[in-house]
Amino acid sequence: MNFLEFMEKFASEIGGQFSEYDKNKSVIIVPVDESRYQTVLGMMRMNEKYGKTGVEFTSKVCEYTPAIDLKHLLVENARFCHAKFVLSENFIKVEAATFLDNITDDLLKEMIVEVAELADEYELKLTGLDVH
Repeated sequence: MNFLEFMEKFASEIGGQFSEYDKNKSVIIVPVDESRYQTVLGMMRMNEKYGKTGVEFTSKVCEYTPAIDLKHLLVENARFCHAKFVLSENFIKVEAATFLDNITDDLLKEMIVEVAELADEYELKLTGLDVH
């Protein structure tokens, strides 16, 4: 699979924007409705725990503050199909990942859209803003 080619083609399909960082990392600006967009970072990387290469999609929700109920976000994780909340570099993010041996184009598209839509939804719920 040519990951960057897939990302660029999917961005074009959905009317988004594509930016390449390197051969393993790129960004799609995903339209989530007529006037809202969400940035999704896509990466191919080795999972050290399992010794397998995977694909990961991540989108920032907001900076973490003690006012954010992390237990509530963990409970919310059970409602999602591919995505989950993570706390990384002091940011609440939505992330979805799978191994290369499990992927299809449709699965990756579904994961990207779910990450974008959930990050946008919770960014608005937690901050009242459209930043990322």
